[in-house]
Amino acid sequence: MKTFNLQLRFLLPLVLVITAAAYLALPVMDRLTLRWFARDLNMRGALVANALSESVAEALQDPRGRKLQALFNRAVQDERLVAIGWCSPLGQLLVRTPSFPTNLSCGEAGEVAGRPDPELRIEGGPVLLSMHAIQAEAGPVGHLVLMHDLSFIERRSQDTRRYLILLLAGTGAIMALVTMAVAQWSWRGWVSGTRALLRGEGLVRPLSSPAPELAPLAEELRSRMRDLEDEYRRNREHEAGWDAQRLQSLLKTQLRGDQVIVVSNREPYIHDRRPDGSVAVRRPASGLVTAVEPVMRACSGTWIAHGSGTADRDVVDRRDHVSLPPGEDEYRLRRIWLTPEQEQGYYYGFANEGLWPLCHVAHVRPVFREADWQHYREVNERFADAVVAEARGDDPVVLVQDYHFALLPAMVRRKLPRATILTFWHIPWPNPESFGICPWRAEILEGMLGSTILGFHTPFHCKNFIDAVDRYLEARIEHEHSAISFRGEQTFVEAYPISIEWPTPQAAQHWPSPADCRRQVGEQLGIPRDHQLAVGVDRFDYTKGILERLHAVERLLEKYPQWRDRFTFVQVAAPTRATLEEYQAFQQRIQQVAQRINQRFATGGRDVVRLLAEHHEHDAVNRLYRAADACLVTSLHDGMNLVCKEFVAARDDEQGVLILSRFAGAARDMPEALIVNPYHVEEVADALHRALTMPAAEQRERMANLRSTVREFNVYRWAGRMLTDAARWRLRERVSLRVQRHAGE
Repeated sequence: MKTFNLQLRFLLPLVLVITAAAYLALPVMDRLTLRWFARDLNMRGALVANALSESVAEALQDPRGRKLQALFNRAVQDERLVAIGWCSPLGQLLVRTPSFPTNLSCGEAGEVAGRPDPELRIEGGPVLLSMHAIQAEAGPVGHLVLMHDLSFIERRSQDTRRYLILLLAGTGAIMALVTMAVAQWSWRGWVSGTRALLRGEGLVRPLSSPAPELAPLAEELRSRMRDLEDEYRRNREHEAGWDAQRLQSLLKTQLRGDQVIVVSNREPYIHDRRPDGSVAVRRPASGLVTAVEPVMRACSGTWIAHGSGTADRDVVDRRDHVSLPPGEDEYRLRRIWLTPEQEQGYYYGFANEGLWPLCHVAHVRPVFREADWQHYREVNERFADAVVAEARGDDPVVLVQDYHFALLPAMVRRKLPRATILTFWHIPWPNPESFGICPWRAEILEGMLGSTILGFHTPFHCKNFIDAVDRYLEARIEHEHSAISFRGEQTFVEAYPISIEWPTPQAAQHWPSPADCRRQVGEQLGIPRDHQLAVGVDRFDYTKGILERLHAVERLLEKYPQWRDRFTFVQVAAPTRATLEEYQAFQQRIQQVAQRINQRFATGGRDVVRLLAEHHEHDAVNRLYRAADACLVTSLHDGMNLVCKEFVAARDDEQGVLILSRFAGAARDMPEALIVNPYHVEEVADALHRALTMPAAEQRERMANLRSTVREFNVYRWAGRMLTDAARWRLRERVSLRVQRHAGE
């Protein structure tokens, strides 16, 4: 009641102004509506006359007038046309439709049509009359009299009045609410200021620069704000964002249960034979599997992959299928068997000695062999045949994963023209000059342009691909829409930053505490409790910057000697592609450098660098993340890198520091990490020192922001964006197909 009178001073004039505006605007809108529709009907009449002119001229050849009568009867079926009449050059009404007034002559019709307001009332209601001369090759052959229905204008006018009233009422309500809020706010601010003056505190200043006497109050308010942020963050931890259920709902609504097929080289689960004869099931160390497997669990589709485990053949059915995950049976895996020659040429040869170094700026020369290329084509064809065999219809949604299958999209397109093919390239795409090294660059680009949608991690990689197409193929490129038209097919190129599956609250409840993780890791590896722990988790690959990371650790111990007996670095390096000479030499070099660092700085018989060159299960890696004070991700070139996101997801205590390479795609979205140039050893060493000495409050602030980003932009959001775009494409194609069928009929 204290502010009611103040609010009325604003509200009453506002109500009066809006009422007056409505009173004046409604008649004006009626007149404008009538003029607009009358003008549109005149233009429509002229178009109808032009459209009928040739047909009328042909129908006049019939002396009995039957063709002309039939033509008019068909034309008058239009809901806006009431009647049609035909006047001869002598002014005689020769043909008319049944609804044409019998008492209206051609002369009278001409007079009405010549008036500024050619409105005429007949039995059915008001009509707009227009008269149009019809020309033939010999000259004028008569006049066409058209009567247009005006009753719909009244209905449209009523709708317009109704919408205008609603608009004004809504605007008035919003303005009233804003006015009341401003009045209330102003009143409270004035009261607060008055009370402050009465207490001798002076006028309240912004919290960023409070008066000295208000400093305790400002600090109390800041503390309360932090508490509210903590509460809000805890609530956000349990909010339902993008998850499996939401993705399933998206699939049911957007794709209506359409079949989803994933194609990748690496399988999500490997069955291996133990020495005792039993079968062990393990998940491979792969960012691709980490990202795609939750999507398959959400959509219950079919995954096609190379069967590489020693017991893979023993667990499949007669069609080479096995249900996964073990014991849950949420999707189906179809395994493809390759000969040793095929695997060597397709996977180790062309894919990993050719395309992998070609796409990564890691200063390793790519190797291209004709035999490897032939195996690559052959294996892509086998996987394309498997897609066709697994497809239940002619238009499945096919998700093609990574650089192993650059040719497959076009192969599937030839066999299933209506399929929606989404290809995601998980590694960087080089600039056109670097890509030009590949002898089969045109074939690779043509194969990838068989995709409906082609995804990369970053817009920069999208631009590189489009530039490569522009350089090496004859294609039409729409840069503003990121679309490429090639041989009559269109491909959309878009950035879809990949992520991880955010751990559910139920899963996180079973995690051991960070203190327990630290104790377990310390006991397992013999690390003293007072040591600061930094970790790196990678595949044993030269693009991951493991060597540069070790050099930075060595420089840290040289530059900051206080860490020599208080610091341990644990590097998990899962073996990969060990048959390739480049990888063998790299692994030997890493082991030599780690040994040298330990010889220089080991104290009390304890190594500073612990190199764990073996596969670790997810729980063991997660335990290491939760125990660490810092995590180093120093990729020399990476499409995204999911290790940094896994580390952030594991730190629900909001402690720990992420050191992230600027050459990883994830660096764009994770500015709260310590961003470094992995080639600059001094910079990485200083960043590691800063991480180890960072105050807990700063760690908490950085990690909270990182967790918010990763939680919101999780793998289900990544998949949801791609599948939503695919659904829009499929809807457009289906509408286009219906239109073509209708036109053919």
